[in-house]
Amino acid sequence: MPTFAVYMEHLKKHVKYPATRSELLAACGNMKDIDAETREWLAANVPEGRYGSPSEVLRILLDKL
Repeated sequence: MPTFAVYMEHLKKHVKYPATRSELLAACGNMKDIDAETREWLAANVPEGRYGSPSEVLRILLDKL
């Protein structure tokens, strides 16, 4: 499964919303199937805030591409 799909599945199934940036990054840090470079990119690109859903996180990240 591509990294993006793995990450989206994780956002949908393993993060309890609403979630803060810190909570999202902590959940990402525990994802052993996501490479370190991707985890670092996420840490650099998820702004501080409180997120109500996986789609809200995705919209923010798509704007960073």
